[in-house]
Amino acid sequence: MPDTQYFLGANTPSGFYSLYHELSDPNKYDKVYIIKSGPGSGKSTLMRRVGRHARAEGYDVEEVLCSGDPGSLDAVIVPALRAAVVDGTSPHVIEPECPGVIDRYLDLSDCYDREGLQPLKGDIIAAFAEYKGHYKRAYRCLGAAGELRQNMTELLDTEALQRKLVKRAAGIVGREIKKSGSGEGRCDQRFLNAISCQGRVALWDTVSAQADRVYELADSFGLANHLLAPILTAALAAGHDAVACPDPMAPGKLAHVILPGLGLAFVTSSPESPWPRHAYRRIRVDAMVDPNLYRVSKPRLRFTRRVAAALMDDGMAGLAQAKEAHDRLEALYHPYVDFDRVGEIADRVAEDILS
Repeated sequence: MPDTQYFLGANTPSGFYSLYHELSDPNKYDKVYIIKSGPGSGKSTLMRRVGRHARAEGYDVEEVLCSGDPGSLDAVIVPALRAAVVDGTSPHVIEPECPGVIDRYLDLSDCYDREGLQPLKGDIIAAFAEYKGHYKRAYRCLGAAGELRQNMTELLDTEALQRKLVKRAAGIVGREIKKSGSGEGRCDQRFLNAISCQGRVALWDTVSAQADRVYELADSFGLANHLLAPILTAALAAGHDAVACPDPMAPGKLAHVILPGLGLAFVTSSPESPWPRHAYRRIRVDAMVDPNLYRVSKPRLRFTRRVAAALMDDGMAGLAQAKEAHDRLEALYHPYVDFDRVGEIADRVAEDILS
């Protein structure tokens, strides 16, 4: 099976939203390395190297991508060995739950040539300030877009619609989810989508790698949570492990649910992020909205969606500018990093995990 990829953080209307506490759960992990260092110090390089060692030994590796820059790694996980290596720097700060037993720090700041960096102090401070400034602008835009999206949801989210979706969920549960007899299932939280410097990103290959039956929930207005929540609850109660994926634009709501043990997944498909493959079954959540309510609300919905989309585009442009500033910051640091030493540290970490 190909590697799976997820996000553990998200750029949301309320700022950065973290699920990195998932990696500090001593009930799920036996070895967690938390990297502390600054930009350009080789964090992604180290994690990719550890991942290559694990793959060479035949283990599946889960990659956690950076939600701001999906081309960069924030963690690698070796599920079979209950081990992870994670970037624990801001904004996804991680504190050890069981230091010295499970969690241990990796300080890569010693790989910097501090003397060589001293003349660059002013440039580095300016680049940091520019980087943070672009994020502030991006989050203001995402915040405004989130308010408008919430307005559209509330406009159509009636009790009658909720009852329809819960009833549909019950039918799916009866057909697809049988009790496994192994007690309560385990639930991991992951983001499958990101609002990033590359625009909207959806890791659909991760779904296909774990499920050959995919229910596509066609939902333009953020209503699918009413269908997904009871399915997740029933699956866990029946003893099936699940991956629960929140919506980055509304992290309190589910966007997708994956049940790897059943080869089954439920994904929300929207005009902005459509499911690109043939679906096992397709449920038109939009069509379950009260038709009269939708008809009278259509002009308002059309206007709100257009303004929200413009704000989203502006927010993602801000994230792209933040990425450019961060690239300049890393370019300042890279010539003064001992990458051979980073590689040696990665090899020692991999040896410890694989032992």
